[in-house]
Amino acid sequence: MTVLRNSLVRGVCLLMAGTLLGGCGARVAERSSGEVPERFPVTLTNCGHERTYQRPPEKVVTNDIGITEIMFALGLQDRMAGYFLRDGQRSGVRSSPWSESFEKVPHLGEEIDMEGVRAANADMVFAGWNYGFGETARFTPERLSGEGIDAYVLSESCRTGSGDKRGIMPPLEALYTDIRNLGELFGVRQRAEKLVSEYETTVERAQRDTGERPTVFLYDSGRSEPVTSGNGGAADQIIEKAGGRNVFHDLDDSWTTVSWETVLRADPDAILINDYGDRTSREKIEFLRNHPTFSKIEAVRENRFLTLPYAALVEGPRNPSAVRRTAEFLDTVPIDEQE
Repeated sequence: MTVLRNSLVRGVCLLMAGTLLGGCGARVAERSSGEVPERFPVTLTNCGHERTYQRPPEKVVTNDIGITEIMFALGLQDRMAGYFLRDGQRSGVRSSPWSESFEKVPHLGEEIDMEGVRAANADMVFAGWNYGFGETARFTPERLSGEGIDAYVLSESCRTGSGDKRGIMPPLEALYTDIRNLGELFGVRQRAEKLVSEYETTVERAQRDTGERPTVFLYDSGRSEPVTSGNGGAADQIIEKAGGRNVFHDLDDSWTTVSWETVLRADPDAILINDYGDRTSREKIEFLRNHPTFSKIEAVRENRFLTLPYAALVEGPRNPSAVRRTAEFLDTVPIDEQE
């Protein structure tokens, strides 16, 4: 029966689109016998450190929407024990190209922790610093390793070595690095390379370089102090590739807080709204419109707002299409002559 089933699955794979062929064949070959494939152990460079995996993970737990979508984009739903996701990101699930996969794979809860990972009988956790991993919560790759559970850290979240600051490579490079690393780990290299090629083409076609660039303020959240993205976050490179300039590009961090005074001094040409959390994008825009001083800048008065889902602005497979959408928007934004 096992031989017959594997033959049928191979036949289905041959009939499927080329984008699934490499991944489907690899998964059947590795999972049919229960033996560790000859290519193991696999050693990957993750956050500047080598990590060695003795066998292909079978029960992966992920945290956050972009991380989970990387697994889905690689066709690795069947390798997942479940995912953790906050309720504030449910709108992102509804807009996801992989919404059906989110429904099929178990949602394990809002906050990832050791208890939830143990309950899922996970053999690997794919998360990031401040995307699940954190010293204060005592939920770290080192602690997982102590319990015999592998970890893979989202490359956008890699720490620089200076405190808790994050970002050791350009964010899109981080995405491509993770896709290739996971392709190697799970035996779907052909699928991974195809995804990277498609994403690079999308970004290249959307990329703008017209000399003067409209300035953009990314508003994530926060009332007394706004949360925004520095040069370590995916949003920064999305803005740059789309032909804009992030007003906080000089901040060496991924996501961080700033002051309203610095935003006002920057006087951005346009505002990018991160759509997630307890407040809707419409509520965030209304807050900016009613802010006693920020409401006076031209970008607010002229309604130059672009809203993108959270999943498009953190590392994940929606980043390339976010470059395209942002470029189309910035084409309509006049540049302040004082720039």
